[in-house]
Amino acid sequence: MSIIQWFPGHMAKAIRQMEENVHLVDIVFELVDARIPASSRNPEVARIAKNKPHLIILTKKDLADPQQTAAWLNYYRAQGQSAFAIDSRANVTPKQITKIAMAILSDKLAAEQAKGLKERPIRAMTVGVPNVGKSTLLNHLVNRKAAQVGDTPGVTKSQQWLRSNKHLELLDTPGILWPKFKDQETAQKLAVTGAIKEKLYAKDDVALFALNFFRKYHRAALIDRYHLAEADLDLNDVDLLLKITEKVGMRDDYLRASERLILDARHKKLGGFTLDRAPEAGDGDND
Repeated sequence: MSIIQWFPGHMAKAIRQMEENVHLVDIVFELVDARIPASSRNPEVARIAKNKPHLIILTKKDLADPQQTAAWLNYYRAQGQSAFAIDSRANVTPKQITKIAMAILSDKLAAEQAKGLKERPIRAMTVGVPNVGKSTLLNHLVNRKAAQVGDTPGVTKSQQWLRSNKHLELLDTPGILWPKFKDQETAQKLAVTGAIKEKLYAKDDVALFALNFFRKYHRAALIDRYHLAEADLDLNDVDLLLKITEKVGMRDDYLRASERLILDARHKKLGGFTLDRAPEAGDGDND
């Protein structure tokens, strides 16, 4: 199996800029992919955000297993972390997210009001891995006429301040991965969901990983999508991939079939799925 690893210079620069600017914000909006709510959490964010109030936003819930999304939200909330999930197709209103942020920051805002300080917008830093849906969310929160908040410190070519409404300003940051994945399973999950550029991983390795997952949790979806027999799912992963290659009319071109399977998963042709299984009550991590 090829090793997936990637940390280009622009990501190192983006992390440095986050470190420099985090003191300017009141809260961190951490976007994670609902299909991989643990694997898409960048450990650098927790390090940089430190004790800043934090909101975990599970994006693309329409592509995930709804039962798993609900379980993950319950898990994070049980850990004392604020979390909610959004549908990539639905409009998230500035009012909705501002209300959540204000609730999280209620003590701080009350203290400022008690001191007689002038009411001001909440400042939030938006962070997440590549392709997590951050641009989609920002497009919902910032209308097309919204101008950069040019007189605010921290404006750079790669990070910019955006005004959502009079109550919320957003510091947009580039999608960032981290210097070293803790294991290759995390890297495979990020690859399946599209957070890693395709040229950086072997498609057949990632397809075999996905195939193993769907065989375990979504057998009927595999059978229906690729016209398989129940007995076909007893084949080993490589033989099953070759069987699917044949079934989709690609003869022995398993690399094309690998790409097809990965894209089918991303585009919900195999149904909603969640690669990170939510921890059971009392567990500290996903399996």
